[in-house]
Amino acid sequence: MLRAARVLRTFATAQDPAALEAWICAAWRGVVGARIARHARAERLVRNRLVVGVDDAVWQRQLFAMRGQIVHKLRQQTGADFVDHIEFRVSPPRREPQRAARSDPRQAGLFEEAAGIADPVLRRLYLASRRKETA
Repeated sequence: MLRAARVLRTFATAQDPAALEAWICAAWRGVVGARIARHARAERLVRNRLVVGVDDAVWQRQLFAMRGQIVHKLRQQTGADFVDHIEFRVSPPRREPQRAARSDPRQAGLFEEAAGIADPVLRRLYLASRRKETA
């Protein structure tokens, strides 16, 4: 019985190199484990070299020492030999998008007023009309 990863590899490699890259990067967490994956992220595949972003130089040195084992395990997990080398680059994780904090005192009072409205639909309509009024 073939592993699902091997079947997917045949589809990924046949047509689209971007799909191959996404497939290899998606397999990263399963290969190295959850603890290492929190500090090291597979970013892209350049020819036969997997570029991995790590949090700091300490992780870079530790994973560099383990690169042979990781390549072997990656080939074993995926059933593919597309990755010959792994390059570890220090690149801290990106922050997720966040909403801006509401600093307008009028807006803060607006939400206090709307908190007394029990019906969520009416509360939303009230807030929308008040925002238009104060804009």
